[in-house]
Amino acid sequence: MAHPQPHHHPHGGESLRDAARSSLESAGEQWTDMRAAIFDAVSDHARPASAYDIADIVSSARGKRVAPNTVYRILDLFVANNLVRRVESTNAFIANEHPGCLHDCIFLICDSCGQTTHIDDDAVAGGVRDAARRRGFAPARPVIEVHGRCDDCD
Repeated sequence: MAHPQPHHHPHGGESLRDAARSSLESAGEQWTDMRAAIFDAVSDHARPASAYDIADIVSSARGKRVAPNTVYRILDLFVANNLVRRVESTNAFIANEHPGCLHDCIFLICDSCGQTTHIDDDAVAGGVRDAARRRGFAPARPVIEVHGRCDDCD
């Protein structure tokens, strides 16, 4: 079975923030100052960030402590609405460059420097879904992460 590749425009900077806000509001959720601050901390971070990293960044910017459990709740909302992706093996979060676009993704994770690259390959993800179905399993969301070394560290 052929799996078409997604066609979407990746966002960055203010465009990414606007797309995330629009997507969240379209889902019936509010874009609050705290949610904006957490999204900015995730999207501005060069590598996937833990909830504790994000709490520290937002706490410093706001001049008062933001609890990690508050960050986790908002990150869970963002993941559920496709604004942020969770890198399962490192329990870290990375902004989705095309908020609201529903597709499976593959993460390439450098074990040396932590650089994480998100690629879309619906054929690979579709193959994983198809294999699960052949075994009588109803797949909800494949998690595909490849650990290794990036070009910069090779």
